Amino acid sequence: MQAHILVIEDDQHIQEMLKYTLESETYRVSSAFSGREGMDLFEQMTPDLVLLDIMLPDLDGWEVLERIRLRGSTPVIMLTAKGEVEDKIKGLNLGSDDYITKPFSPGELLARIRAVLRRVEPESKKVMSWPNLTIHRDERLVKAKGQPVTLTRKEFDLLLYLATHKGQVISREHLLSKIWDYAYLGDTRTVDTHVKRLREKLESRTAPYRYIRTVWGSGYTFEVMRDEEV
Repeated sequence: MQAHILVIEDDQHIQEMLKYTLESETYRVSSAFSGREGMDLFEQMTPDLVLLDIMLPDLDGWEVLERIRLRGSTPVIMLTAKGEVEDKIKGLNLGSDDYITKPFSPGELLARIRAVLRRVEPESKKVMSWPNLTIHRDERLVKAKGQPVTLTRKEFDLLLYLATHKGQVISREHLLSKIWDYAYLGDTRTVDTHVKRLREKLESRTAPYRYIRTVWGSGYTFEVMRDEEV
């Protein structure tokens, strides 16, 4: 399941942009428009990460950050229009995990979120295992029955994306945008070709288990299947 992100930001336009950007990456999003509302939601939901604006009505971002830190180590990325070094130092000293200055690109924000979540991710989540198949995320290594499988960069990215969205049907168009980036204008047959190569490299090695299922007319999904179930 994707991370649950709490966005505490009083600007409606920025809130909508953040919600759209995060949900396009299948993150779950909760929104608050003030410091007090943000703390109320934080207490209710225990998010995986907080995006926190500094300039907020009632409680400012600094006070919200201090209160979050009194309750634990949930990662926090500060959002602000201020670019002064002193503000960055203050945020880091109070326990923020990163700092991003407005205006920022969606790509930069997502990269920072992924980096912070990787740093706090439990070791158990960095290695994903199923019968006869193991994915080592940080090492970008795939093993079948304990033996390394040589994959290209795109093949690994595609397998990892499907595996981290296990059970979800992902369209070819969505996979193109995520694995080949938003600007990619290629044919969706590119996805089919890479899935075919993944199957050729994996299925003989992971037998009797298979993992990538075609959902006709919709896309692909990652699930554990035995040969007799295919």
